[in-house]
Amino acid sequence: MAEYIKKAPSQKAEDMTAVEETARRMLADIKENGDAAVARYASELDKWQGGEFRVTEDQIAAAEAWLPETFKEDFEFCHRQITQFAQRQLETLTEFECETEPGILLGQKQIPVSNVGCYIPGGKYPLVAAASMSVGVARAAGVEHIIGCAPPRDGKEMYAPTLYALHKAGADEIYALGGIQAMAAMAYGCVGMRAVDLITGPGNAYVAEAKRQLYGTVGIDLLAGPTEILIIADDTADPELVATDLLGQAEHGPDSPAWLVTTSRRVAEAALTHVEAQLKTLPTKEVAGPAWRDHGEIAVVSDIDEAIRLSDEYAPEHLELMTGSDDEYLSRLKNYGSLFVGEEATVAYGDKGIGTNHTLPTSGASRYTGGLWVGKFIKTVTYQRLKPAASRAIAPVLARQCEVEGMLAHGITCDVRFARYEGANE
Repeated sequence: MAEYIKKAPSQKAEDMTAVEETARRMLADIKENGDAAVARYASELDKWQGGEFRVTEDQIAAAEAWLPETFKEDFEFCHRQITQFAQRQLETLTEFECETEPGILLGQKQIPVSNVGCYIPGGKYPLVAAASMSVGVARAAGVEHIIGCAPPRDGKEMYAPTLYALHKAGADEIYALGGIQAMAAMAYGCVGMRAVDLITGPGNAYVAEAKRQLYGTVGIDLLAGPTEILIIADDTADPELVATDLLGQAEHGPDSPAWLVTTSRRVAEAALTHVEAQLKTLPTKEVAGPAWRDHGEIAVVSDIDEAIRLSDEYAPEHLELMTGSDDEYLSRLKNYGSLFVGEEATVAYGDKGIGTNHTLPTSGASRYTGGLWVGKFIKTVTYQRLKPAASRAIAPVLARQCEVEGMLAHGITCDVRFARYEGANE
């Protein structure tokens, strides 16, 4: 059993009723009243004063001219890493046709989604890298048309680095629009947008709830809650570095969990001391401090088996390994969104552009899903084709299956083919 050096206080389940009702009301309003409702919410919630929501070529050019060359070069490096990795993922998706029985041909095709909407949050931290993680990966997948949305700042314009990133990542249209109104506009086709088939992107609780309610009208990438980090460490780990990485994720928000599972009591106690010391001077201590106080945990376990069991139970979004047995952990761990192997790797690399995607499952969802990847923008579909003799040969078998299920009209479609192809040789 794990021994907790620090245990998060019990948390009451958050009452999401108000968020759910707000999202439901706004989505219904926008579905019924379209552009007028979108404009009203943009004005009320984002103090929008800019007139047209679609960003013009002149605005894109102005942002590009204003931004320093260092930012552009850094963005290009990160974008290249992300899209190259997406391209390698794409190469693992194959089409094929096989003959399972004589004359029965079954196949698989990979078809990109036609229209995608990519949302880039712009609250406390405008996640500029999300443009490459979504738009860039969608472009690598072969999506035909991509809309980028991000909220305006100060009611006027999109954050210039975000605008530049959306443009360079390959968005066909860019809109200065945020929150629930952005989700609804993309889903329903408002303010000049064509309605999309799939929406991606993180956001606050209202954005996440809007995505949840829109699922079915459109596809979504996943439902993401507060970001998480879990570090597995043993006696070889540097406790100061462990503390640094725990706080690196805690700064996301006061509800962001940071967990340490270690086989070393010395590392556990030292890491706790370092966290408390670093918080005194951390630039974002006003956010990271409450997150660590309310959601931070440190557990000491007896061995690798117990560390793996507990980590898989947490099923964290981000999982870092700082051990002398990283390869064994890599081969055995099952539940995580993205894995960072060895102290040389860090969540920040993944978040900002080393190549792996930062849109990842939270709240235990890594038990059943991975994160956003090039395959999310592609439909794997199947087909069948049969030669006449093969159709006649299998018709009685499938007709009997239909009869067992009581689906007699289905069975008739098999029976007519049995009669139709009598005498067929191939």
